[in-house]
Amino acid sequence: MRSKFTRRGVLKGGSALALSLASTRVLSAAPPAEAVTPELIAAAKKEGKVVHYTSVDLPLAEKVGKAFEAKYPGISVRIERTGAERVFTRIGQEAASRIYACDVVQSSDAAHFVVWKRDGMLAPYVPEDVARHFPAEHKDPDGLFASYRVYLCVMARNTDLVKAEDAPKSYADLLDPKWAGKIVKAHPGYSGTILTATYQTARDVGWDYYEKLAKQRVMQVQSASDPPKKLALGERAIMADGIEYGIFQLKEDGKPVDVIYPSEGSPLIVGPNGVLKNAPNPNAARLFQSFMLSAECQQFNVDLGGLRTAHALVKDKPGRKPMKEIKIFKDDAAAVERESEKVKQQYVRYFKV
Repeated sequence: MRSKFTRRGVLKGGSALALSLASTRVLSAAPPAEAVTPELIAAAKKEGKVVHYTSVDLPLAEKVGKAFEAKYPGISVRIERTGAERVFTRIGQEAASRIYACDVVQSSDAAHFVVWKRDGMLAPYVPEDVARHFPAEHKDPDGLFASYRVYLCVMARNTDLVKAEDAPKSYADLLDPKWAGKIVKAHPGYSGTILTATYQTARDVGWDYYEKLAKQRVMQVQSASDPPKKLALGERAIMADGIEYGIFQLKEDGKPVDVIYPSEGSPLIVGPNGVLKNAPNPNAARLFQSFMLSAECQQFNVDLGGLRTAHALVKDKPGRKPMKEIKIFKDDAAAVERESEKVKQQYVRYFKV
């Protein structure tokens, strides 16, 4: 059976944030918000497990899974972590083969959820926290998904190898010959974060930046979570792109890294969560979705994981620069959807890996 799940041509209009769905057809009114009840917990415990496909960095995803297991003993969480583009491919391949193994899915490429919505793959479910504390641009109007994580794609430095006064302050600074052979970055063909970031940066800074950067003998890795780790190990001195929350985690763990917010702007990334229509453990799936979008889990993500959040009750961790003080590129999931293949093709013209 041929897969019908494709990215190209799904979205037709612009968006203010990755989850702005003004350009998509509203299927019906969102269902009423649902609280976590003893009946839901009992039904979830009867199922006994929940399977989560995600592109979140594995240590953080596992911590969230363990926190859920501690809160709801008797329900195990299986985390299946890979890059967002591979999550998308796997979901499509399994659905085409009528294999339903995943309960709750998360991706750092928000356009994936518009594809899954169009193809009827998501189950309507609105946790009480989403209804009460999430702004409209961070929840689907049909109640099919909501923003699980919000973060930035940033530059960074190894503080043992590069002093603050010597560090690059902009994308343009990375093109200085002194950084040749000292830079690490991730790949848009693997990572949804980097696909989105590459689109935004190419749009606002220009493709000539990437053409010149490719001549700097850059270490090319896959996931957006890989560059912070290479930086911490001292394998490279400068990170051209990667997850902000990875730098926060490593720095707070005593590793010699520090974030750099480029003067041109930092790409904004939104990663939604949704329950699949054919989830094998539907009650555990809804319970896990409610937990992941709760103030408790969102604050956990901010404090321990370094993420940002759309939840109105969750506070920034002291010592981190608030997003309102950072220059941020405008997100446009519709354009990323339309241009994704062009972005990947243009990128590999310069970075031949």
